[in-house]
Amino acid sequence: MNVTKNWWKKTISRFKTNFDILARSHLRKVAFFIKFAFMGKEIFIGFLALFFIAVHPVSGQKKHLSFEQAWGIKPSLTTSINQYPGWVDDEHYIEVDKETKVKYSVHVRTGKKEIYTPKKENKIYVVVRDGDIYLQNDTDPAKRLTHSPAVEEQNPTLSPDYRYVAFTRENNLYTVHIDSGREVQHTTDGTNVIYNGWSSWVYYEEILGRPTKYKAFWWSPDSKQLAFMRFDDREVPMFPIYVSKGQNGYLEETRYPKAGQENPKVRVGFVQVEGSPVVWADFNENDDQYFGQPYWSFDSRSIMVQWMNRDQTNLKFYAVNPTNGKKSEIYDEKQSTWINLDHDERITYLKDNKHYILKSDRTGWAHYYLYTLEGKLLNAITQGEWQVVALQQIDEKNKVIYFTARKENTATVDLYRVDYTGKNFKRLSFGDYTHQVQVSPQGTYFITNYSNIDTPNRVALVDNKGKVIRELADSKSPDFAQYDIGKTAYFTIKSDDGKFDLPVIITYPTDFDETKTYPVIMSIYGGPDAGTVKNTWKGVSNQYWANEGIVQVVCDHRASGHYGKQGVAWMHRNLGHWELIDYITVAKWLKAKPWVADNKLLITGHSYGGYMTCLALTKGADYFDYGIAGAPVTSWELYDTHYTERWMDTPQSNPEGYKQGSVLTYVDKYKGGLRIMHGDLDDNVHLQNTMQLVDALTDRSIPFELMIYPGSRHGFDASKRTYDFNERVRFYYQYLLERPVPKDFKAR
Repeated sequence: MNVTKNWWKKTISRFKTNFDILARSHLRKVAFFIKFAFMGKEIFIGFLALFFIAVHPVSGQKKHLSFEQAWGIKPSLTTSINQYPGWVDDEHYIEVDKETKVKYSVHVRTGKKEIYTPKKENKIYVVVRDGDIYLQNDTDPAKRLTHSPAVEEQNPTLSPDYRYVAFTRENNLYTVHIDSGREVQHTTDGTNVIYNGWSSWVYYEEILGRPTKYKAFWWSPDSKQLAFMRFDDREVPMFPIYVSKGQNGYLEETRYPKAGQENPKVRVGFVQVEGSPVVWADFNENDDQYFGQPYWSFDSRSIMVQWMNRDQTNLKFYAVNPTNGKKSEIYDEKQSTWINLDHDERITYLKDNKHYILKSDRTGWAHYYLYTLEGKLLNAITQGEWQVVALQQIDEKNKVIYFTARKENTATVDLYRVDYTGKNFKRLSFGDYTHQVQVSPQGTYFITNYSNIDTPNRVALVDNKGKVIRELADSKSPDFAQYDIGKTAYFTIKSDDGKFDLPVIITYPTDFDETKTYPVIMSIYGGPDAGTVKNTWKGVSNQYWANEGIVQVVCDHRASGHYGKQGVAWMHRNLGHWELIDYITVAKWLKAKPWVADNKLLITGHSYGGYMTCLALTKGADYFDYGIAGAPVTSWELYDTHYTERWMDTPQSNPEGYKQGSVLTYVDKYKGGLRIMHGDLDDNVHLQNTMQLVDALTDRSIPFELMIYPGSRHGFDASKRTYDFNERVRFYYQYLLERPVPKDFKAR
């Protein structure tokens, strides 16, 4: 070879520059980094580089995660740490040893540890066993309280003084005196469509919440009275769900009001525990209305009842007298779009028995307000164009609240303190992290478990001035730096109309190379005020697909909660519209990148995310190539009244909005690539949704995939999840990676 001295200088210089890159890369990439313009010389230099690496291996060369590590089966990037579940008192926190599970009481200043033995309390609780209620404690044999094994009792609940148990049986409300066994039946008109103290389905799902397990009665603090709701479902349409088990199968029949249909008629009643006629609150049950969770006053003399109109634009609180049912209005809020009828943290009563703290988004952002019990607004405690999240602690002595909020960044959560008056506002947590906090009983200290996309979870002890006393734990593995993993980044993309910064988290493939092209998985949910982009440590769950060469994206739209109620309000009367526009904006941003494959953008989600996936593969088919949709709503008139009408109003008043928001409207745009999964017993998003979409799609010649999971509800039955996971894996390999699933792939 006739190589000049000058050429050798350039070659050696370039080789030194790229040596570190070569050492960290796979050998197959050597030729890429050592490619020169002189014909023939790149072969010589390539062999020289291979020889150099083989003879002089570089210490500390990074390695990929194994299969077990990439799925989190075997620890790698992080290690387990001690747990810090709460506080003993204001000067001692609880620490649980990760190995022995022994609990310690640790002094905040000295760090001195002592074995923590909680005070032994003889806990009393009630359970239903073999159709009857039993009273149990930690020392004595169980005591049977009811004797009707053929008819099971529901939701047994101890009175505050532990003398009575309230429950429902065959849709009537009962109490039983624990000592005497005397049972009192408080209502007698319960049927299969009249429920006393037992929720109608739409209240259970949307208003009171699934954690109630259909319970709709509430003890007074003095244990002398019960408030309850009575539901009349006679006019509510019945929806049948066919259960295929057995020779003939059978029907589950649920009174399920779909958008625009009749809601249950509801009354709020009160009874004396010893027995009395029902006193009904002074509301007209024939009015089209909703009632939220009631709150007893501290002295049991009144109860605060939340009332809302059918349009969900007017929320009122009424103080109701349980002895005569008379009511007086103490709060009135109106909004032009809708008001959320929350079943948690709407109202927090203070122990002074004079005030309560109200959480409201009436300004377009969720904030706290201080009220008297009579309903007089004293002042806003927080304000500004940012969102409070949750109250963490109330220091009534010093009139201070500690709360979390999304203020510094919409994708992070921090801890703050502020006086009742709104003065002396201060951020207490630190850095660009999402904080999960445990505040001490008097608010003097807090423990934070914090992380971001780059930082595995750490734990710190901090005082109420924001000073870090000491770091308690770090889950980052000592050999973290030895692994070559897919980089994760958080950023925002400007919406097409320039009004919003859309938050995005992206995980790049391991050994990402901008000269190559990669398929993309976009994971979404999409529901109103239900964002999924959070600046937290993501663990290793995304690293398997990073190793396989897939770009993974999580993104939110303008109405997902990052921009408060004023952002969510963009969805009013047009579900599916702005969400898809913003997801298309992200899709266009991705496909404009030279490293994104033109025809391999997959979108996936469940429930509302399933709806958005189906919409993306029909209405947005020009931008999305594949989709995996779980339990999708396909047309909003098929979903329940309270949820749907909150955003969309009724189909009768907004027919165009319902038409434009329906997947069925756009099936002619479908180009292929959709997989749909649904449980046949889904009592939330009925299988009817998928069946109507399937019916429309089968009129076309373009294929799709369908999987029905027998025996599964809205969340697939555990026995079906492994199959579902493996089918998702198969889909990714078949359409995104275009190669078979590896033979040694191990099902999760």
